[in-house]
Amino acid sequence: MVTIHKCAFCEREFVHGRGMLFVRNDGTLLWFCSRKCRIYMIEQKKDARKVKWTKAAE
Repeated sequence: MVTIHKCAFCEREFVHGRGMLFVRNDGTLLWFCSRKCRIYMIEQKKDARKVKWTKAAE
């Protein structure tokens, strides 16, 4: 059985084995489909609703 994850930033679905898992100090698990999503959310602190290519912006 294939596990499906949803990106914490762009909300795109991807299969387990792709993407990356980021664990915050409080134990929160954040799955990202790409490095681009991780950088936008963690380092640049962008709002997904203001980035045109995310599902939240639609």
